[in-house]
Amino acid sequence: MFEKVLIANRGEIALRIHRACREMGIRTVAVHSTADANAMHVRLADESVCIGPPPARDSYLNIPAILSAAAITGAEAIHPGVGFLSENARFADMVTEHGFVFIGPTSDHIRLMGDKVTAKQTARDFGIPTVPGSDGAVADADEAQRLADGIGYPILVKAAGGGGGRGMRVAENAAVLGEAFAAATAEARAAFGNPQVYLERYLGKPRHIEVQVLADGQGGVVHLGERDCSLQRKHQKLLEETPSPALNQAERHAVTKLATDATAKLGYRGAGTFEFLYQDGAFFFIEMNTRLQVEHPISEMVSGIDVVREQLRVAAGLPLSMTQADIKFTGHAIECRINAENSVNFRPSPGTITTYLAPGGLGVRVDSALYEGYVVPPHYDSLVAKLILHGTARNECIMRMRRALEEYVIAGIDTTIPLHQRLAAEPDFIDGNYDVHWLERFVARTHP
Repeated sequence: MFEKVLIANRGEIALRIHRACREMGIRTVAVHSTADANAMHVRLADESVCIGPPPARDSYLNIPAILSAAAITGAEAIHPGVGFLSENARFADMVTEHGFVFIGPTSDHIRLMGDKVTAKQTARDFGIPTVPGSDGAVADADEAQRLADGIGYPILVKAAGGGGGRGMRVAENAAVLGEAFAAATAEARAAFGNPQVYLERYLGKPRHIEVQVLADGQGGVVHLGERDCSLQRKHQKLLEETPSPALNQAERHAVTKLATDATAKLGYRGAGTFEFLYQDGAFFFIEMNTRLQVEHPISEMVSGIDVVREQLRVAAGLPLSMTQADIKFTGHAIECRINAENSVNFRPSPGTITTYLAPGGLGVRVDSALYEGYVVPPHYDSLVAKLILHGTARNECIMRMRRALEEYVIAGIDTTIPLHQRLAAEPDFIDGNYDVHWLERFVARTHP
């Protein structure tokens, strides 16, 4: 096992990785920008190295600075966390070339599944259904028009080289396709340095279902159940739960088998997530994330498996510590993403935390790096905390969610806690009656 790991990330996910390392007796190195000098993971790590000024391109995306920090501290391995360089195949290659272990899949798998077009083709080769769309990247607006006429409207124009909701536009009809194509291409170029886009049929009322997999590259493959991530705003997830209230046991078995079979065929190593759209009893593959997911804690709560611990073990060359038969799923779990945003207009709200009181009690977990006096910087993602609830059944979990949200105090900035409180009282959510478009309709209806 490693003696020292460098954590190439920030915020709650860096703290999450630090905690897993400490419980395994592994020393940690925190890298940080000048804006994060007083961050919780920096304070708790065994060593810390400043790698640049606040802009991410000059710090958390600065590959030479990260590799230098690993070299001067004697770290053996680098965990990329979530976002930033976590799905950057070039970074994975450079980590390995410089004699460190990349805690994640191989660069070949990152490259293969990171391009949405090749990922879809790989899924089709494995017999996994995909949303009807173009066979590959679309050259120009004229080709998009010809293809869309055959696929049918509404059509979704999507970036081939990215995710997270960027580089995506919906065209309701042929009249607006040219504009949607141009906008998606421009955003894809700006966000990912890759202007290529492809087309998919836009589904009217799908659920977003994903499956967490773990594999050791030695034949061991398991899943940790499915997660329902359908509560989204502008393709950004706000709340996730497991198991999905929309699936029956046969459907659950079918989608987890699709994911584990594909993982085995890939010869994959590490943690990964297969993402699907689900509508009218059918699953359609959309992408695979070759990294740790923000929402991994709910899978941990129902399975009892520490995902980060398994990442570390597998990267060190060890097999998975369990088989599928060893995993017993219990109860229901919900994750509320707490963002530093106004809960009505979603305007970012950086600033100083003047009061911080986290909820507690049975079945309540909080993953956050906040503390009183901490300054939430304006330079990064707005996620500041994850409130994770676990109960024996979904209704108990929702009641625990309501209680915990009432206890949660974050003063000095605006957060999305009030929005989660409204969701917890909404009949459609309580009934599990929602899809990927529901949250935006809910927000528009309650705060027009």
